[in-house]
Amino acid sequence: MTASPPAPAATVEVVGDVRARLGEGPVWDDRAAALYWVDIRAPALHRYEPASGAVRTWPMPEAIGSVALREPAGLLVALRSGLHLFDPDTGAFDRIPGTGPLSPSIRYNDGRCDPGGRFWVGSMHARGREPVGALYCLAPGRRWRRVRDGLTVPNGLGWSPDGRTMYFTDTPTRTILAFPADPESGALGPARVFAVVPEDAGYPDGATIDAEGGLWSAHWDGWRITRYAPDGRVDRVVWLPVQRPTSCAFGGSALDVLFITSARAGLGDEALRKGPLAGAVLAARPGVRGRPEPRVRD
Repeated sequence: MTASPPAPAATVEVVGDVRARLGEGPVWDDRAAALYWVDIRAPALHRYEPASGAVRTWPMPEAIGSVALREPAGLLVALRSGLHLFDPDTGAFDRIPGTGPLSPSIRYNDGRCDPGGRFWVGSMHARGREPVGALYCLAPGRRWRRVRDGLTVPNGLGWSPDGRTMYFTDTPTRTILAFPADPESGALGPARVFAVVPEDAGYPDGATIDAEGGLWSAHWDGWRITRYAPDGRVDRVVWLPVQRPTSCAFGGSALDVLFITSARAGLGDEALRKGPLAGAVLAARPGVRGRPEPRVRD
């Protein structure tokens, strides 16, 4: 574990003025010009509007792993008891049958929508120590399937701009995988190793893909985000003033702002002294743009 940032941090700003215990899953709503993200441990769902600076928070009834936008409106949230349709205007939940609860010790973690409107989400042991998790897919028509087993901490879901490659990592292995993907059916081919994160660079956590096909991976305990070129080469490293960045997403009116979530869970007094912004949402302008976030289709 890297105890302190080994290089000067990039120019970033704090947005939203929230210090999450375990911030995760940022999603930019281009129609509402707002950023959603979750605090798994609070548990809570947050929304930040850059135009006004306003933050709205919805306490969740149980651990929330991720959030996704729905078509034509509303949200999908991955709670411990299953996937739920969530109306932020009324606060109403509607659980999707067959999606949970999985077991008393299992919860959902990172999730993301693919270009075809399918929601992919991983499950994990609540303490993250056993390889008992899985990767699931919810396709239009509410077709639900289990895709991959034996996972510990599933993270880093993302798709190439043409939708023909899916990226995924099981964080403890420090390995980011790439799967051939069929944009029409969502079927996956055999995995290949896309990138391996060195031990002194932390653990790969959440990720996003920019418009040029670069993969941006947040490194838990690494004080950084790494951009990998489409061929897996390290293109650049963005040093951050937080030890535990957790995920990232492009947003803003031009999709040129990289929003970065982080965590303070598990950090002692000395670590928080070195990284007092732990748990904040950060914003950087890396010089590339993202793409509009796909929406879950029923």
